[in-house]
Amino acid sequence: MVRDSASHSSPVRIIRIIARLNVGGPARHVVWLTGGLDKTNYVTLLVAGTVPPGEDDMGYFAAAHGIEPLIIPEMSREISPKDVITIWKLFRLLRRERPDVVHTHTAKAGTAGRLAGLLYRWLTPAMLIGRPRRCRFVHTYHGHVFHSYYGTLKTRIFLMIEKILARLVTDRIIVLSEQQRHEIHEQFGVGRREQFRIIPLGLDLGLFGDWRERRHALRDEWGIGADEVLIGIVGRLTEVKNHELFLRAAALYKEKCGESSAPLPRFVIIGDGHLREKLEKQAHELGLRDETIFTGSRTDPEFFYPALDVVALTSLNEGTPLTLIEAMANERPVVATAVGGVVDLLGKNSGLSKDNDAPYTICERGVLVRPSDARAFSAALAYLVASESLRDEFGDRGRRFVEENYSLERLLNDMTKLYHELS
Repeated sequence: MVRDSASHSSPVRIIRIIARLNVGGPARHVVWLTGGLDKTNYVTLLVAGTVPPGEDDMGYFAAAHGIEPLIIPEMSREISPKDVITIWKLFRLLRRERPDVVHTHTAKAGTAGRLAGLLYRWLTPAMLIGRPRRCRFVHTYHGHVFHSYYGTLKTRIFLMIEKILARLVTDRIIVLSEQQRHEIHEQFGVGRREQFRIIPLGLDLGLFGDWRERRHALRDEWGIGADEVLIGIVGRLTEVKNHELFLRAAALYKEKCGESSAPLPRFVIIGDGHLREKLEKQAHELGLRDETIFTGSRTDPEFFYPALDVVALTSLNEGTPLTLIEAMANERPVVATAVGGVVDLLGKNSGLSKDNDAPYTICERGVLVRPSDARAFSAALAYLVASESLRDEFGDRGRRFVEENYSLERLLNDMTKLYHELS
């Protein structure tokens, strides 16, 4: 059981585990938590696995925040016989560090960390009299793998494992939005309702102040004129992000512009991954070679978001995408597929659409589209590009929403309350 930091001289010891510090929101999230909690009352050790070839490593982000993770080389994203070694090493780490809280993030670390935790709780002489070691276990779902990642059999196995771990060795389950809680608990049947806590993401919003001063920096680098509309998508080039949909929607948009002689926007894909060569080939085959820029990975969100006029997200599955929160912090309007916590970010149907047959929904803070519908996504992009006033309205609403709900201070306060609740 966690000690009450207000009544004990020694701080609460937390071990935070993530499968890998690859490019993405979860890596930044665990770094912000590790470095941001009050060090008088909390001491946190960040544990991570290796970043596989084809993915960019965010170790630099941890280093910039003064954090040196403990690396377990055998732990990574994919299932492997080495997972047995990972679990054993984590078990030995728990025995050595004797934490008050073990907090796991992402699916692989959640499985390995909680299996090690099960061993740690019960492999003790006191188990003979039914007294396990005192330690609390928390797991955060940044997304989930219950659809759109693997085949049917593999998905069912993962779901069964999650249900067992939730029952046997999880004190609290953190989700990032109400929509995510609904999916994981009510739709897929993981955990008990009382285990769940909704703690949205939080980020350092000060990074994005005065974005207008940086708007032209990358547009000049990319050769984009001040009056040209630039539509961008940000994220790893991997299957679940569904960049193929983005390119198909862009091609349909180009076709429509050709029919009407309307100005054609430019498209930029920010990120890297194993699908890059395939996506570049697709862009060429769709006739988008001159309209599309592949930037590769970038580590300067304070510059690339201001350069964009619209931010797109085409994912098949999401938790709460940090890229949309950052876009809103920069007053960028968004068009996104209606998956996971995206629905909560964009808000309710605004009633602005006068076309009841429109294949998209105009929400309070952006436009939602059905997953995998390229024509609808293209139509939504065209609708938003055509209305500069609506883009400005979405941008203003999004910024205010993020400032009120997604600050780093609020995240740290929420997490501190959760740890205190477990005492």
